[in-house]
Parts: sequence; C-alpha cells; structure tokens
Amino acid sequence: MRVAESDILIIPGYKGSPDDHWQSRWERKLSTARQVVQAEWSKPVLEDWTDAVARAVNACERPVVLVAHSLGVAAAVQALPKISRPIAGGFFVSPPDVADETIRPKHLRTFGPYPREPLPFPSLVVASRNDGFSSFEAAEAIAAAWGSQFVDAGEVGHINAESGHGPWPEGLLTFGRFMSGLPRPSA
Repeated sequence: MRVAESDILIIPGYKGSPDDHWQSRWERKLSTARQVVQAEWSKPVLEDWTDAVARAVNACERPVVLVAHSLGVAAAVQALPKISRPIAGGFFVSPPDVADETIRPKHLRTFGPYPREPLPFPSLVVASRNDGFSSFEAAEAIAAAWGSQFVDAGEVGHINAESGHGPWPEGLLTFGRFMSGLPRPSA
C-alpha cells in the first residue's frame, strides 16, 4: 500500500508530540497523515482518548493506518471495540506496560491491561531494550499476543525527542517497509 492510498492517523502518547518529535515530523512529511488530538494531553482519561481515536478512524474515507507512540498505542488498541470500519494496519512504537504497578505517572495504568487477543489487522511493534515505560520482555510479549511483527530497536530509550529521536530516519524506513507489505485497496 502507498501512503497516498491511505489515511494515516498519528496517535501521540502522554503529553502529546512536540514539533521535534518524530510523529510531528512524519505528520508534516506524509501527505495523508493527520494527528488525533486529545482534549487533555497531561491528564489522560481512557474513555476520552479512546473516543477521540474512534471518531478519527470512523471519519476516514481511505484505508486507515494507525501510527501510535507510547500511551497512544494503548488508546488505539483499547479503542478497537468503538471502531466501525476496518483498519489496514497498525505501526506501534514503545507501548508502555500499562499493567506494571510501578509505572509512573500512575494514571497510565488506567489504560490497561491490554487485550491479549490477536489484532484484526497487520501490525508491527517497535520496542527499545531500555525504555523507562516498559521492559523489553513485556513489549515483546504483547507483540506476540497481538500477532504483531516485532522490531528490536536496541538500547534507544523511549524513542521520542528526549531520547534523540527527532527525525528518526530508521523508523521512517521501517514504516515504509511496513506500508509496502500491506495489501493495496481494491478499486
């Protein structure tokens, strides 16, 4: 599938994606990308966030590809029961371990636990070996439960602007390969 054939929904995590974050950069670079905006970025409420994701997906006209980071992954996956149209693919980066009792801030746990069934669309999870919001093993386990492809990004932190992932060219290449493997829409 090509970018022009899809609606790419960028789903930021806790506190949103500042201008120098790779998600904001991709949104500016990819012609069909737009961000799912949350009413409250620093005090996330599961119901509000999942409603925003579902509204954005249900309003799309082309095949939908989700590009979620951190708590945006949890919002996207927890929104699935509210979504009435098929999703072509999900590109999930640094999913937090929302079942971890020690995760901070504590309100991130209200987004868990994750469903453990296979996702109804192709997906890919990118995880770091030293992410402060999830152990590598927890990310690997959730990817396996979802039936997702799994990419070991190495020791690169939370894969955000603070960890040096502004442009994140390796991520964009991985996303391009993921997109090219998705079925093209039928005419």
